[in-house]
Amino acid sequence: MSLPSQISFSKKRTWSHDLPISFLMQQGVENPGVLSLAAGLVDQGSLPVDSTRKALEALFADPKTGREALQYGTTAGSLALRTLLLSHLSNLEQKSADELGITVDNIIVTTGSQQFLSLAGEVLLDPGDICLVAAPTYFVFLGVLQGLGARIISVETDEFGMRMDALESTLEMLESQGELAKVKMIYLVSDYENPSGLSLSIDRRRQVVEIARKWSRMQRILILEDLAYRELCYDGPVAPSIRSFDPTGETVILTQTFSKSFSPGLRVGFGVASPEICAAIRDKKGNDDFGSTNLSQHILARVLDDKLYYEHVEQLRSVYREKRDCMLDAADACFSDIPGVHWVHPNGGLYVWMTLPESIETGFQSPLFQRAVHEDKVMYVPGELFYAFDQGISAEEQPAIQKNHMRLTFGVQNPEGIREGMKRLSNAVKSLS
Repeated sequence: MSLPSQISFSKKRTWSHDLPISFLMQQGVENPGVLSLAAGLVDQGSLPVDSTRKALEALFADPKTGREALQYGTTAGSLALRTLLLSHLSNLEQKSADELGITVDNIIVTTGSQQFLSLAGEVLLDPGDICLVAAPTYFVFLGVLQGLGARIISVETDEFGMRMDALESTLEMLESQGELAKVKMIYLVSDYENPSGLSLSIDRRRQVVEIARKWSRMQRILILEDLAYRELCYDGPVAPSIRSFDPTGETVILTQTFSKSFSPGLRVGFGVASPEICAAIRDKKGNDDFGSTNLSQHILARVLDDKLYYEHVEQLRSVYREKRDCMLDAADACFSDIPGVHWVHPNGGLYVWMTLPESIETGFQSPLFQRAVHEDKVMYVPGELFYAFDQGISAEEQPAIQKNHMRLTFGVQNPEGIREGMKRLSNAVKSLS
């Protein structure tokens, strides 16, 4: 008996095909010698080997604590770590846990913040539900939403982040079309957004909570706040989160990670949500993995408890501030003489968002991308990946997908590599100007 020729995949598999992250990884492997200004990885030399070694030695000096770290953990995460995370959040917000309305039971430890984002999407969004996002925004989360069959509707931004008037207009439009009940979520990267490097202004952080509450007429509209880059601030203090303007915790779900501020290899992130949402996420996570890696949690708890973490973050800010300034100086040197090119000067994060003349597209199939990768040996991330377009509404009612942007990262390369990469990239742009 012969087998049917086709495998019947699930709808989620169909919705998740051809994601750009896979293509970018493939390009990096297949084109050796290419200088990457694309990979959103952290600085190799700054990874905290000494701090992690000290934490491990202290952890395994006592067989009892060593065995606890090597045993299964709990789905919600290590109680010791969650207790330290409560203090960590209070320190960042400059508010007590009581003022924030958070206890350890509101915290779930995950395998990086990406897992928390995925779990939140899984428990809150059905196919056809609507998530509102900034234009542009983090393209990997757009892939998560796509994989859930959700509708993604973009909201216009300016130099202060998502525009609140545009958010209100979008909600009014959806109400007039009888689709307000489908709006479940507003997704925002508050600080140094990937890709734009922009931050949501403090006034807008307060306003977006008020808007979400105001428009929660058919069901509660939740704000999912992604703070992956929060502690990578170079020109000022850590800003208060959107969550800090929601002391009841009924509207905002917050997630952070230690991948950018300490070590991506540990894969530790966490989320803060209401008891009801935490219960749903714990149930889903319990089915998926029984809990994130217990050893990593114990290492990070030791790093936090022994005050090794904060010293590392200060050093890291210094490293990235120098590299950011190097990229901005290189942009001035290499691109300032090209008409129509401009870029964002970010106050933190890992990215510089560059805009080219509208006549120069940056997509994977564009002459610029092909020239940059294959001839000038430099890679960037095309800006169009960070824009969503919803087929359910007219083009006039949503921001257009802009095809003349590039996301450049200064995270991986050393200053010499940054300068050389920017020089190569400007050569590619000039060849098409």
